[in-house]
Amino acid sequence: MDCGSCAAKIETALRRVPGIHEVRVSVPAGTVTVSHENMLGADAVVRPLTALGYGATPADPVVEAGPSSCGRGCCGAEAQPHSHAHSHDHSHNYSHGHDDASETPWWRGRKALLTLAAGAALAAATALGLLVPAAEPWAFPLALLVGLVPVARRALAAARAGTPFSIEMLMTVAAIGALLIGAVEEAATVLVLFLVGELLEGVAAGRARAGIRGLTALVPDTALLEQDGGAPHSVPAAGLAVGSVILVRPGDRVAADGVVLSGRSAVDESPVTGESVPKPKAEGDEVFAGTINADGALRVRVTATARDNTIARIVRLVEEAQASKAPTERLIDRFARFYTPGIVGVAALVAVVPPLLSGGDWTEWIYRALAVLLIGCPCALVISTPAAIAAGLSNGARRGLLLKGGAVLEALGRITTVAFDKTGTLTEGKPRVTDLIPLLGSEAELLADAAALEAGSSHPLARAILAAAAERGIAPPAAGEVTALPGAGLTGKVDGRLLALLSPQAAASSLSAAQADRAAAFAEAGKTVSVLLVDGIPAGLIAMRDEPRPDARSGIEALDRAGIHSLMVTGDNARTAGAVAGMLGMAAHAELLPDDKLRIVRDLQARGQRVAKVGDGINDAPALAAADVGIAMGGGTDVALETADAAILHGRVGDVAALVALSRRTMANIRQNIALALGLKAVFLLTTVLGVTGLWPAILADTGATVLVTANALRLLSVRP
Repeated sequence: MDCGSCAAKIETALRRVPGIHEVRVSVPAGTVTVSHENMLGADAVVRPLTALGYGATPADPVVEAGPSSCGRGCCGAEAQPHSHAHSHDHSHNYSHGHDDASETPWWRGRKALLTLAAGAALAAATALGLLVPAAEPWAFPLALLVGLVPVARRALAAARAGTPFSIEMLMTVAAIGALLIGAVEEAATVLVLFLVGELLEGVAAGRARAGIRGLTALVPDTALLEQDGGAPHSVPAAGLAVGSVILVRPGDRVAADGVVLSGRSAVDESPVTGESVPKPKAEGDEVFAGTINADGALRVRVTATARDNTIARIVRLVEEAQASKAPTERLIDRFARFYTPGIVGVAALVAVVPPLLSGGDWTEWIYRALAVLLIGCPCALVISTPAAIAAGLSNGARRGLLLKGGAVLEALGRITTVAFDKTGTLTEGKPRVTDLIPLLGSEAELLADAAALEAGSSHPLARAILAAAAERGIAPPAAGEVTALPGAGLTGKVDGRLLALLSPQAAASSLSAAQADRAAAFAEAGKTVSVLLVDGIPAGLIAMRDEPRPDARSGIEALDRAGIHSLMVTGDNARTAGAVAGMLGMAAHAELLPDDKLRIVRDLQARGQRVAKVGDGINDAPALAAADVGIAMGGGTDVALETADAAILHGRVGDVAALVALSRRTMANIRQNIALALGLKAVFLLTTVLGVTGLWPAILADTGATVLVTANALRLLSVRP
């Protein structure tokens, strides 16, 4: 499955099977969950899917379930068992077959092989027609059949399953209509373009599923379990029970949600909360699965099983948000509900009614009917709409703006609110030294001593200090006996002096009231402060903050000019978020977990807003999926890029407004194309029925419409912001 129409065909086919009560299809997860009568076998469920061309296998052991239970919506999850005495329903979960992108490379899948075969056949027919003109009458029909036969089989299977006017049926009617009046080359070309579009959809769907599965890789496979007073030993993390006690060593990922029993450390929570600086943890503090312990050992009591930990909840939120997002139906598929049967009916009437009622010449009216079929052939629409979308996407790609298809283009132009993450989106994503306050000596000496202690450390604040020293050309002296104080800072010796680089809380006893007030003022401005002590005496304050991107202010103003409201949603602390938001002139919502960000997006949508969410982290994934359009900022995690509908590779805030402008231009171009194609067809349909024009003008009308709309679409390639 790769789109909403696939899900609709599957749901329609399964609902027609006697004994099936409920069908729930998840395109993101590639699963269908079916609640059915006790006596219904698995073959009765798989058979309709196989007939539609989808491989299907049971995702879980088949278990008895109550009428309210269902599969977990992801491959390999267990259905919830209920007592058979209370229910005669079963709930079975089925996953995609061998075309799953996680199992088979996309270029080896059935869709890719069919597309390559159809393209190669068309190229061979073209070459043969040029070299041996006498072979052209049979070369192109054979090339057409390579792609048409599988598509026609799918169309017939969908029709038998209750979807007679699917996009496959539309393509089949278009190709056969063109074949009947001799436009075989055009029919073969349109069919190849259709197959290419389907292939790209399949690749995108497979990558999205891989992104969801990648979330679970954040949680380690094993944990160090303390049991019966013995030494910690390695056990599978998936088997940890609530109440178990685990040891998390420095550098390890936390294996489960829990509460710290003992120990002090700094924990990098950026995968879950987006917090730009590791957060100090001590007894009684919460820790989340998938976060990274920095510098001290922690004993943690587990508070949630693997199925219910933070990462597992994010996975479920992403899947649920993507599944509940109503997919935009493809324009041609929507149009086919009325257009295809209407054109076939008109052609049949043109061929039959005049000879029967007025004694007209059968040959003449069949000729006119064939012309009507050609005029009605949606080749121009099938080619021109993707051409406009492709031109818009190509224009964006050259500027580092990637969009996942035409539905995203359409949605972007209607956005009314943009919710920005802070860290790595509105800001650079790494702290920078903003203030140096020497209390003894000079700024250079202060920075040199601090850099000496931080040399070799990978902590974000250490990297900020070392980068500031490098920018000023300061070579830090060598430090000895450097010791990390978990949750407090560092100590060491430089040139016989005892240095300590501490947090203001850890250095509070050494600071005067004025110095403490100065550190507090920096903290109020959203800055992280380190205090340097030399032999116990305060030698200086170093303030650091993750600063806004250079174009953040102008990017927000560009959205304002486009009539789009902006706000900040971040897991960072309120003071930092408020300071950055104040600089950019926007409202801020801070200290949010992933489900809080999702709730804010849902609330905005409930008030009638069309929301775009911009972020770069795993913690943004649920909100990215739930938003009308999710936009991943350059440098973001793979999960954010896969979950999002669009990506900004160059990390410019101003590119959000550029995406909106590109969307609006592209959608205007598509509307022009549709008006051109349908307008020409309407004119020539009327003149053909009246006998003013015949087969060749009809061919010229259809081809001319294709040329005009394609040329109009290509104008998008030259559009500049």
